[in-house]
Formats: sequence, C-alpha cells, structure tokens
Amino acid sequence: MSPVATTTVTQIKPPTATLSLRGDSEKPKENAHKTDLAKNPFERVWRGNREGTIRMGGVPKFDDPYEERKWIKEHMAGAFRYWGKLGFGEGTAGHITVRDPVLKDHYWMNPFGMHFSMIKASDLVLVSPDGFVTEHGAQLPINEAGYVIHHTLHKLRPDVVAAAHCHSIHAKTWSAFGRPIDIMQQDACLFHDNLSVYENYGGIVLSDQEGKNIADALGPKNMCVIMQNHGLLTLGRTVDECVYLFALLEKTCQQQLLAEAAEANGLKKRIISPEDAAYTAENNGYWETMYNNFTPEFELLKKETNGEFLQ
Repeated sequence: MSPVATTTVTQIKPPTATLSLRGDSEKPKENAHKTDLAKNPFERVWRGNREGTIRMGGVPKFDDPYEERKWIKEHMAGAFRYWGKLGFGEGTAGHITVRDPVLKDHYWMNPFGMHFSMIKASDLVLVSPDGFVTEHGAQLPINEAGYVIHHTLHKLRPDVVAAAHCHSIHAKTWSAFGRPIDIMQQDACLFHDNLSVYENYGGIVLSDQEGKNIADALGPKNMCVIMQNHGLLTLGRTVDECVYLFALLEKTCQQQLLAEAAEANGLKKRIISPEDAAYTAENNGYWETMYNNFTPEFELLKKETNGEFLQ
C-alpha cells in the first residue's frame, strides 16, 4: 500500500502578458477578435460551400447502445495504437478507460502487460464498478493502479467519458518541476484555465485516497493535470478528445523543456496574454473539435494497419 499523500493543488492563474514595444510612440496592437461567431464553437473552425451541403462530421449519435459500444472500443483501440506509434509505452504502465454506454457504471480498459501497439478492440476488458473483470469483454487482468485512479475519476467526474494516463518521456521529465506549462504558443492555449498541477507524489498508486487526491487536483472542470514526479492525466467527452489532449500536452511539455533551455542561455520567451489565450481556447478547444483533431490520426492508423486493430 502506498503512503497517503497530503493533497496540494496548484490553482493555475493565467499569466500576465508582457509586451515589448519597439519604440516609445508605438502603441500595443489591439486584438482582432471576431465577435459575430456561430453559436456552436465547432461550427467556427471549418467552412463549407454557400449552399451548406459540404459539412464537417461531428461526433456520431447512436440509437443503439451496442453499436455505440462497438464504436467506442474501435476508437479506444485506435487510441492505444496511436500511443504505441508515439513511443509512449513504458513496461506495463499506462491505461485508458472509457464509460460503457450499455452498462453505464462499467468502463472499458486495456489489459495488463499488452503493448499499446498490439491492442485490438477485442482485447479490451470491461471492468465492474467495484474493479473486477467482467464476462462481457476480454478475459484478461488489468492494471491495479489504473483501476484505483480511474474508478475514482469516473465516480467524481460524471461529466467525462474517458480518462488517460501513461509515462511519456517529456511529460514525466517536466513533471519533476511540479509546475504548469506556459501558454506561449497557439496550441498550448487549449490548456488555458484547463490544467491543474498535483504537487504530491505518494508512491505507486495503490490507494483509493491517491485517486481522490488526483481527482481533487483536477477539480470540477479541468480536463488535464500534471502529476508531480509522475506524468500526465487527461480526460475527455470522447476517447478521441482525451487522447488528443494527452498527446498535445506531452508535446507542449517537450516545447517547455526546449524553451527553458533556450531561456537559460539568454533568450526571453513571450507569453500569450490571458485574453488571447481564452479567446483561442473558446474557439479551438470545444470538445467536438478535439474529437475531430484526432480523426486524421485514426484514419491514418486504419490505412497503415488495414484496420487490424478494429477487430
């Protein structure tokens, strides 16, 4: 049993922007924020034809929960293949869970000790609310720490469908600082007012209390957390959103490490203003847009594997 950590949560406030003027007479540039926007943020990021017959597809809706279950498992398997492709494997560490649309208090999870790059939809395990493998999925063991973290998150965050955690290299490196990332590039704006830091490390997670500590650090709305000395955890309204956010935050941790090294050698980084970061997050960070951001990777994986992971 791991020692119980005392929860310390960093409430991340948007950083104050610094503006470097090239001359005393030069005034700060006013933001060119468009205000007459479509009500649905997803409708703001793409454009079709004048007649409205060319449209982007959003998250599909299902009348049959068993068809939705099949779709979820296929996208989960694609998410794991994506992690494998990015080199996120670290022994038996790492797990993604997604709520089941049929048995709504159950969730799907990867089997213990199977490489991400090998996982197929039929390899996924359906876990009961009390953490045991059920007869409805693959008959394989699951990761104990994964159960402890995820069952607490699914209980305390009913607004989310999916949760993901693994030990990617740049994330676990940056996590040693116990600091948030700086909003210094457009993609990073998706983490504006959406990222927590859990500032304790209580050993390998085998205690329900540690799972609750992580959930408390996330709070009622944040979708991402940096766990000090551990790595990242992200949430999503679909597994696609969840895994896209995870990969983006891993890349942003890499960017942060590069920027810190450059700043240590005399270069000064410039932070995006809270106003601009919030505007970008509002328009680019909508959950259905996040789903579509993973679609190119999912479709490429299908082509590269001849759809083998869908089985």
